[in-house]
Amino acid sequence: MRPNQPRDPARAARDRLLRLERQARARAEAAAVAEGVAETVALSRARGQAIAEPSAKRQRTCAQAYRRQTGLEWLAAKGRIDPAAKAAGERYGWAYRRVKAEKAIPSSLGGEVRGAFVAPDIAEVLAHGEGTELARRKLGEFRRRLQVQADLVAACDLICGEEKTPREAAAGEREIAQLEAVLKVALEILAGAPG
Repeated sequence: MRPNQPRDPARAARDRLLRLERQARARAEAAAVAEGVAETVALSRARGQAIAEPSAKRQRTCAQAYRRQTGLEWLAAKGRIDPAAKAAGERYGWAYRRVKAEKAIPSSLGGEVRGAFVAPDIAEVLAHGEGTELARRKLGEFRRRLQVQADLVAACDLICGEEKTPREAAAGEREIAQLEAVLKVALEILAGAPG
């Protein structure tokens, strides 16, 4: 269409109608996504997970998602543990997860290898092994500080290592309170000793 030509009113009305339909579909899709996110967050919270809300300053969008909080983050946000206890729990959790994630020797029952075999760099293998061994020694040291008390170690394993909230890790209100109290004692012991 040339700039001097008058615009066809019927075509302009059709274009406007199509634009309004696209906007309505986009709003309906956004509402459906928001409803799905709200349902997922509600189910996660019902299972005891702590979910951090997006900041209220900006509009909630898919790009600015909700975030699951670890047990230590949740306890610290509620003021139930101090920064030193949280730091001690994070050190315990790092060692626990590093030891737990140690890779086993891979195997395959298939007769053929998929993809090209790439030999691992020996320096990387050694560095990984040394890091895992350091974590194993640290975890043993942390557990010795707890005097290998089963309740203290279990509380640290669940909250610090597995990153569960007390509500996820325990069944009832009484057990939740008991787990939280035991964890506080364990973190005080770990925070009090040089780490």
